[in-house]
Amino acid sequence: MNEATDALTMGVSSTSANPLSAVEPDTSGSTDFPDHGIHTFILGAGCFWCMDAVYRKTRGVSAVVSGYIGGHTPEPNYREVCSGTTGHAEAVAVTFDAAVVPADVILDMFFTGHDPTTPNRQGYDVGTQYRSSMFYVDDQQRLLFEAALRRNQQNWDDPIVTEIVPAPHFHEAETIHQDFYARNPYEGYCQVIINPKLAKARKYYSQWLTE
Repeated sequence: MNEATDALTMGVSSTSANPLSAVEPDTSGSTDFPDHGIHTFILGAGCFWCMDAVYRKTRGVSAVVSGYIGGHTPEPNYREVCSGTTGHAEAVAVTFDAAVVPADVILDMFFTGHDPTTPNRQGYDVGTQYRSSMFYVDDQQRLLFEAALRRNQQNWDDPIVTEIVPAPHFHEAETIHQDFYARNPYEGYCQVIINPKLAKARKYYSQWLTE
């Protein structure tokens, strides 16, 4: 798959064409994560504008915050993070009601919404800030994330390289990066990169989306 095709197809190859939870949540290897309550997952899937757009259209999601996490500078900004020198990953903090949308669906959308087999790269976006990453706040989340990775590995020919690490401080990104797609639907990046991601989400997760 060349770079242009990769960018236009969310980096999802034909082997990942049928996400496990697209019809109903898969419970094989499930953990004891609760099926109710409000939870927040911090997930890095390349440029945060992309998954921000997808999760904002997901039922049961009450908040999505784009930000930076996992670096070594105390107050990172977008320019610094994009330089690749701060060690931060672009990520979204997704808050959702597990009684409305199962945690497994949130996580399977994450693995479907980017290519988790390419280290430090998503399409044309290259750098450690675009690494595939999951940041857990407790052992319960860690076990859930590990189970989701194992479950989704069968959809990929290459090994998933998503890092699963403890969550350090999450730095909220600048206002311009919050809900970027809705604010800038006709920007080139939104048209060429994000629109195909939304189309794929609608194809496989329509029952979990608000539109």
